Amino acid sequence: MNQIRIHVLHCGEVCVSPYLPFGGENCNLLKAAGLTTKREDRLWLPISAYLIEHPKGRILVDTGWHRAISPEGVFDKRAQIKHMSLALYIANQGKIEKGAAIDEQLAAMGIKPSGIDYLLLTHLDCDHVSGLKLVKDAKYILVAADEMRCAQKHKIRYTASMWNSVTLSKFDFSNTGIGPVGKSYDLFGDGSVQLVNIPGHSDGLFAVKVINNGKFVLLFSDGGYAQKSWEQMICPGISSNPDKQLKSLQWIRDESMLPNCLESLANHDPDIKPHIIII
Repeated sequence: MNQIRIHVLHCGEVCVSPYLPFGGENCNLLKAAGLTTKREDRLWLPISAYLIEHPKGRILVDTGWHRAISPEGVFDKRAQIKHMSLALYIANQGKIEKGAAIDEQLAAMGIKPSGIDYLLLTHLDCDHVSGLKLVKDAKYILVAADEMRCAQKHKIRYTASMWNSVTLSKFDFSNTGIGPVGKSYDLFGDGSVQLVNIPGHSDGLFAVKVINNGKFVLLFSDGGYAQKSWEQMICPGISSNPDKQLKSLQWIRDESMLPNCLESLANHDPDIKPHIIII
C-alpha cells in the first residue's frame, strides 16, 4: 500500500482537575469535577484531532473545540457556558486560539469539510465533538452505537446539542477478537484502519489503529491521557466501567510496547506536539 500520512493537530486546550486525567481509583465525582481542587493546581492540556491521508480517502478523527467557546481566540467564560452548560464548564474550562479550530486548520491545508471522507468520533465528550458542526459536511460521520446509548443514559456528562441536527452514521462493533473486549470495526475492510473498542472511560470509546507495511500507529483517544498513563497504569478518573477501563489500558500498554508500533498517542498528552507521522 502507498504511504499513509497522519497529521497530529491541536484544536485548543482544556483545563481540568488533575484527578480527571490521572485520578485512577483514587478519584471520585467531586475530585474529577475539580470541586476539591485549587484553581492553581488545575492542568491545561492540549486537545488533539488527527487528519489521516489514506489511499482510500481522508479521515478526520475527532474535532476539538468549536470556535464558539473562544470567539476572540482567548478564554471566554460566558461564551463557553453558552456553548455547553454550566456543569460541564465547571469540569472542563477551555480555550482555542485563532486559527486552531478544526475548520480553520483544514482551510489552511486547502481542504474543505466536504473533502473529508470519514469523520470518526471516538466518543461524545464535549472536547472531542464540540467542533463537529464546523465539519458537518464530511461525507460520513461515524460514531459507535454503544456510545450513542451511553450518551442517552448519562445525559449530564454530554451535550447533545453538539451533534443534534448533524447526520451521524451509527455502527456496531463486530466480534473480531481484536482489542481488550474482542470487538472492533474495520473501516475499509482491508485491516488498514481498525476502530478498536476500548470501553471503560465510556461504553463506545474506540482507539484508531492505523496499519501499513507491517507497522502501525495507535490513536487511543481517552483510554489514557498521556504516555505515562499506560507506562504507570494510571486510569482516567471518569469512568463508566472501572474494570473495563483498566483492561483497556492494559491492552493499550501491550500494543504500545510492540516493536512495530511507531507511535502511541493519547488525545491530551502535554508532551505531544503537532507533527506528521508517515507509515
